[in-house]
Amino acid sequence: MGRHDVTPDLDPQRFRAFTRALLNDLRALDHMLREGMFETGMRRIGAEQELFLVGPGWRPAPLATDILPNLRGHEFTTELARFNLELNLDPLPLEAGAFERLHAYLVELLGQVRDEAKRHRAEVLLTGILPTLAKSDLSLTNMTPRDRYTALNEAVTRACGGCYQIFIQGTDELRIEHDSVMLEGCNTSFQVHLQVDPETFSRSYNLAQALTAPVLAAAVNSPLLFGKRLWAETRIALFQHAIDTRGAIPYVRDLTPRVRFGERWVERSVIELFQEDIARIPSLVGADVDEDPFEILRCGAIPELRALQVYNSTVYQWNRPCYGISNGKPHLRIECRILPAGPSIADEVANAAFWVGLMLGGLETWDDVTQHMDFDDARANFVAAARRGLKAGFTWMGGPAVSAPELILQELLPVARLGLDLAGVGSSERDQYLGIIEERVGSGQTGARWFELSLAHMGRSGTRAERMAALTASANRQQSTDMPGHTWVPAAIGEGGGWRYNYLRVEQFMTTDLFTVRENEVIDLAALVMDWKRVRQVPVEDDDRRLVGLVSYGAVLRELAGCAHGDETTLPVKSVMDPNPITIAPDTPTLDAIRLMRSHRITCLPVVDDDKLVGILTADDLVPIAERLLEERMEDE
Repeated sequence: MGRHDVTPDLDPQRFRAFTRALLNDLRALDHMLREGMFETGMRRIGAEQELFLVGPGWRPAPLATDILPNLRGHEFTTELARFNLELNLDPLPLEAGAFERLHAYLVELLGQVRDEAKRHRAEVLLTGILPTLAKSDLSLTNMTPRDRYTALNEAVTRACGGCYQIFIQGTDELRIEHDSVMLEGCNTSFQVHLQVDPETFSRSYNLAQALTAPVLAAAVNSPLLFGKRLWAETRIALFQHAIDTRGAIPYVRDLTPRVRFGERWVERSVIELFQEDIARIPSLVGADVDEDPFEILRCGAIPELRALQVYNSTVYQWNRPCYGISNGKPHLRIECRILPAGPSIADEVANAAFWVGLMLGGLETWDDVTQHMDFDDARANFVAAARRGLKAGFTWMGGPAVSAPELILQELLPVARLGLDLAGVGSSERDQYLGIIEERVGSGQTGARWFELSLAHMGRSGTRAERMAALTASANRQQSTDMPGHTWVPAAIGEGGGWRYNYLRVEQFMTTDLFTVRENEVIDLAALVMDWKRVRQVPVEDDDRRLVGLVSYGAVLRELAGCAHGDETTLPVKSVMDPNPITIAPDTPTLDAIRLMRSHRITCLPVVDDDKLVGILTADDLVPIAERLLEERMEDE
């Protein structure tokens, strides 16, 4: 989530001072570019690894602030959620052995995190979105206690009017609201950096934009959110919603999203991108900046451009321009932000090699992609890849439509091999990592496809929570071997273990496929719904999905029995409903719900979040728990 050195609660005058510092940094950057002060002729690669911490029952474990102090090295840092950590790897020269060293570096750092996590009865998982996440995990109690995150949450929440609305449609449909930026904590990625020369920045950046779609199609690993099957890379849609500050307006107007692909090709230099951002997107957070970049330049040093970097860390292009300093020289990088974490370290390094090879080989092959491809096609390709992965079709370099596998296998892999050869990467190293891409695409089993196949393999065995736990457990087990994801076998329902962890809270197994009626509808409808769907209680909602009552089979039966034979009755549901039913929240502990049902002698509890009906818990939902407990007791005897 960017730099941590922000200043919370800036008053208007200090925020204006930050904006002036930002504009001054942009002028200094332009000056350094015109004076030829940037490092050229040097290629470096870097990476940022985000991860999930999972605990008992394969649920998210908010242990980051407990684990972090015991990790050795400057590479480890926090993320927005306390169940995430981030590793910032030192840059490596792009030369023979670079990707093997990147691989070993990741293995070493993740090994440290795994060892420390085990001391806290936790595990590490690399995946785009953790299958076992529940909406209640995204409370502010699970936000990492850092000024940056608090300031970011307050700024984004204020800008979006206090309500984050998510609507994503795939095989299933997800439509929810949330009250904080913690939705972004659902996502983890593997971000790759490539240093480029200022003279070729515009061509390199445009190429990165064109390559985004096929690289993403080969790497998708996030098809699930809250148990719903959505996009092949749901991170893309979710991240845009989670940081969307535009709000709604009463007329058609083009509003620039904070998370975006872009609007047009870059024509001249990196300055265009920063100017476009600053002109369109206001600063979310600021900092007290006392650096004068021109004074530092006059002294013969290189400015950090801190204000520009703070601002840039709150604008989320999928290919983000970055400024940095190495060995006393400023440089420019392109950060590829589309890649999800996982399925394995080997997969991540293969994705990095594929992207870097394409970036270098693409300049030799197409030189200026803007002469071969419309920007709108590049953007449409990106959305298609995020939605469908390898099932997507692309418009590519002015030619006819082509499937993602055909494009990657026949045209792009040779370009990537050329690029890695030009960088001096050895043939065995090149073939090792690009071979993973070739085999993955040839088999069709991306990480996203493995999740889909595993769910199909499990069918309707167990509850949804048990299936999500099995996916997580299986991914953790197979990931630990560092075998590429296309070689993984499907998850099995028993892998989740500890079935009791899947019944700890009501939201894990409550019924969410609900049949409801309105209070002014005729009671005959409520009676028929109960008969058709074999239920004994029907919630009563208003037009805003708020729970206003509960009608039971017994109440309807008594009312209808009291009517004279042959009488026509149009009594409304509200005449027989309980207008004040006992309700629970989604995160209610199951034991508390059972005690509530027993003490009030009821067999049904509507589940309500912010007055909206989100589920229902009935005695029938508790039968599997009783059955399993009885089986265990009998086996013990």
